[in-house]
Amino acid sequence: MSVILQIDFSFPADQLGATLSKNAQSLAESINQEPGFISKIWTENEHTGEAGGIYFFENRAFAEKYAEHHVKRAEAMGAKNIHLKIFDINLPLTKINHGRCD
Repeated sequence: MSVILQIDFSFPADQLGATLSKNAQSLAESINQEPGFISKIWTENEHTGEAGGIYFFENRAFAEKYAEHHVKRAEAMGAKNIHLKIFDINLPLTKINHGRCD
């Protein structure tokens, strides 16, 4: 069953927006190669100095493996206070609302 991995963390506000888009391009490209990866929505809030993402993985095992690896990578980029959550997806309701994650 597909799952969502939600990651959020504190990140220097001056490193978000266009700066992050430029500096994280190779990271974004590498994420596409992760086993079980389906898609990602990048999230950020310059006002609160927060960033992260909503990831879709084929199953919980792939999401857990990616999360373990990504925490170290995010810390190396300057992330602090990293929070992770994995959720199962209610596909019948998600499809009603045009969600594409299966």
